[in-house]
Amino acid sequence: MKRDIQRYTANERSNHWAVALLFILAALSGLALFHPALFWLSHLFGGGPWTRILHPFIGVAMSVLFALMAWRFAGRNRIQPRDRQWLGQWRDVVAKRDDRLPKVGKYNAGQKLLFWVLVASLAVLLLTGIVIWREYFSGAFAVGLIRFASLLHAFAAFVLVTTIIVHIYAAIWVKGSVGAMLHGKVSQAWARKHHPLWHDEKMRKKER
Repeated sequence: MKRDIQRYTANERSNHWAVALLFILAALSGLALFHPALFWLSHLFGGGPWTRILHPFIGVAMSVLFALMAWRFAGRNRIQPRDRQWLGQWRDVVAKRDDRLPKVGKYNAGQKLLFWVLVASLAVLLLTGIVIWREYFSGAFAVGLIRFASLLHAFAAFVLVTTIIVHIYAAIWVKGSVGAMLHGKVSQAWARKHHPLWHDEKMRKKER
């Protein structure tokens, strides 16, 4: 529609969904290796040996694609003074009193925090994953470091999964967010309501 605004390009959307698919595979294979009660999930990957082989490769692929996505979105996710004010008014956020909140750019402060938590979690998972990757790297590290990396890897995975659950909930909570990542566009009314500064920026570009 003519009144729609492009929020995400086809490349950004394909990058996002590729990372999402790899996250699901990494999470399922990781859970299969995490506890014996969840080992049955290894059947999805052809059994225990294949799960152990595939999990680190899936993790590396996810990290690389996420790094590309983070590089695209990092500039828009810098924390600014108005973001701190937005976070300070979290009660208005929860109550959806948008008229009381500072104007938001392409991403609000909650989305920005979520982004940086994802960046930190993936970085920790990648680094610790290399340390505990027995086939190629773990022989170069002391046993104590490998054990510590294993614990840190599990903790970072927990943070990542929890953050993704919050991300999914928030996307469903704000109607139109999922559609934006599926189709790439949002209505002007949606942009004006949820991201007024970004809306004004897009309108100025259109006028030019």
